[in-house]
Amino acid sequence: MSVVNMADVKAKTRDSGNAAPGQQPTHSIGSQPAYFSCWDIHAYYGESYIVQGVSFDIREGEIVALLGRNGAGKTSTLRAIARVDDPALKAGEIWLDHQPLHSMKSAQAAQNGVGLVPEDRRIIAGLTVEENLKLAQIAPPIGWSIDRVYDLFPRLGERRKQEGTTLSGGEQQMLAIGRTLARDVKLLLLDEPYEGLAPVIVQEIERTLEQIKALGMTTIIVEQNAIAALHLADRAIILDMGQVVFDGTAQDVLDSAELRQQYLAI
Repeated sequence: MSVVNMADVKAKTRDSGNAAPGQQPTHSIGSQPAYFSCWDIHAYYGESYIVQGVSFDIREGEIVALLGRNGAGKTSTLRAIARVDDPALKAGEIWLDHQPLHSMKSAQAAQNGVGLVPEDRRIIAGLTVEENLKLAQIAPPIGWSIDRVYDLFPRLGERRKQEGTTLSGGEQQMLAIGRTLARDVKLLLLDEPYEGLAPVIVQEIERTLEQIKALGMTTIIVEQNAIAALHLADRAIILDMGQVVFDGTAQDVLDSAELRQQYLAI
C-alpha cells in the first residue's frame, strides 16, 4: 500500500515547473502499457476549482474504484473524463486507446468508446424499455445486441414494452447500464450505481457488474458504498479535495482501517 504524501507531491510539482498540485502523471503500470490515462487534469464549475491535478492510468480490463468523501471530486472527475460540458476541463490530457479525449466533446468521446452511466440514469420519458435501448443504437458504433442486454438483465426483457420511467429504481439502473452497453464501449464509467437501491437490488446489480468484470471491460466506478465497490474493483484511487491521495490495490484499502477512516470515514 502506498498513501501519497501530498507535501512531497506538491514539492515535486514545484520542482517540475508545474504549479498545479496533484499526483504526477504516469505512463504505464508495471510492464503493461496504460489503456486509459488522465494526466494532470483540472476542471471547474464556473469559478469553482474542483478537479485539481488528477492523474492516473488504467490497464485494459481493469476495474478501478474512484473513492472519497462527499465533495472530494469523484463525480466531477468522471464527468470530465466523459467530456460533458460541466465541469469544464481547463488543462491536462485524457487518453483512451491512443485517442485524445481531452480534445473531444462528449458526443465524440462516446463515439470513441466512453460509456457514462450517470447517477440520475437519464431514462427518456415516453419511451419503452426497448425504445430506450434502440435509441442508443441509432448511430454507430453499435455494441451489444438488445437480446444480449436482455440476457444480462432478464427483467428488462420481461418489461420491454413498459415505459422506462415507470420502472423501479433498480430496473432503471439496469436499463441505464444496458443502454450504455448497447454502444461500443471501451471504458465504462459508473456513477453511484447502488445509490437509493434496496439491499436486495444492490446485490443483483453487484452480480451484474461481476459478469461485466468477467468480460474484461475496463471500468471506473464511483460509489459511496465504498466496501461494495472495493470488493468489485482491482484497484482503488482515493480523492480528497480534488486531488489523488492514494493509488493502490483495492485490497490495500480493505486491509487498512486507518486509510478508510482518514479518507472514507468507514
